[in-house]
Amino acid sequence: MNDSKISVRYSRALFQSALERKILDEVNQDMIFISEICKIPEAKEFLHSPIIVPSKKGAIFHKMLGDNVEKITLSLIDLVVKNGRESYLPAIARVFIHETMKYKGITELVLTTAVKVNAKVKKQITDLISEGFKTKVELEEKIDTEIVGGFILRVDDNYIDASIRNKLRKIKKEFLESVITSE
Repeated sequence: MNDSKISVRYSRALFQSALERKILDEVNQDMIFISEICKIPEAKEFLHSPIIVPSKKGAIFHKMLGDNVEKITLSLIDLVVKNGRESYLPAIARVFIHETMKYKGITELVLTTAVKVNAKVKKQITDLISEGFKTKVELEEKIDTEIVGGFILRVDDNYIDASIRNKLRKIKKEFLESVITSE
């Protein structure tokens, strides 16, 4: 079974259970918390370690998360660990968060620029996307000095790459193609 199917199945089951129990917001916060934990290098190592037995991994999760998460979230973690799928936990959390945002009618917008964008420009972008997609918008801003200038905008799975780096790459490609064809 491919990785994405595994993550989707676990996250959808958790999503449906959380929705039925009317604790979607709480479980979503749990998944955000778990997602952040999984970004820590030691946590990644722990998740992928074949040396640590599942019962020990489960006990560590319970001790680490304990009373900070919903019981249903711990149940999911127990099931994932029991089935040897703990390495999928970051993807399960990511899919769950995405499903929750979709359910609430929120579109995630990622704006990558070389320098920090002022609040007025951010508002213009969120308003434009909000009107165009008829949805609420949650903006995440990323700074990447390697794009030199311009911006990269991601709305769901759609990308607009108006960065200087991308334009320079296109010019280089055209130049190399013209040199090859003129020889």
